[in-house]
Amino acid sequence: MSAEHIHPFIRSLARTFQTMLQCEVSLGKLWSHAERAPLYDVTAVIGMTGKATGTVVVSFSQSLALKAAATMLLTETHEIDADVIDAVGELTNMIAGGAKAELPQWEMSLSTPSMVVGTPHTVRFPSHVHPVCMTLHTAWGPLALEVGLAIPKTAAQPSNKVLAEPVGR
Repeated sequence: MSAEHIHPFIRSLARTFQTMLQCEVSLGKLWSHAERAPLYDVTAVIGMTGKATGTVVVSFSQSLALKAAATMLLTETHEIDADVIDAVGELTNMIAGGAKAELPQWEMSLSTPSMVVGTPHTVRFPSHVHPVCMTLHTAWGPLALEVGLAIPKTAAQPSNKVLAEPVGR
């Protein structure tokens, strides 16, 4: 997987945070598959299948997970509970869905998010999948995005046009 394939996921994450949370996201460090990005307190894992297959991992720091859930639920949150875990899973589902919409040529379907809570933990990708990882920052705390896709050479590759134009306009 090349670094350009993470772009639809980054754009979708930024749109989702702006739309759902009114929260700005700034880009951090881009990591190679050998280095591995950090994983935080609440992590959602979504499988993607189709002409390209793989996994999307979004990992929220505790402070970010609590504030995001409080914003979505319009209530105070003080601990990682079922509501916070569900909110992180739903945000990750929106992020993966938004990226999928930018990549129609791969005809992907999404799994239901699997959630991992607590640190330390590791999300393993198949040996033939080399994820691209990025740390991101918000005023509420950091998060990490990992995308690992196996893209057959016969699958249509995203063009610069697909990566640059807004979806659905």
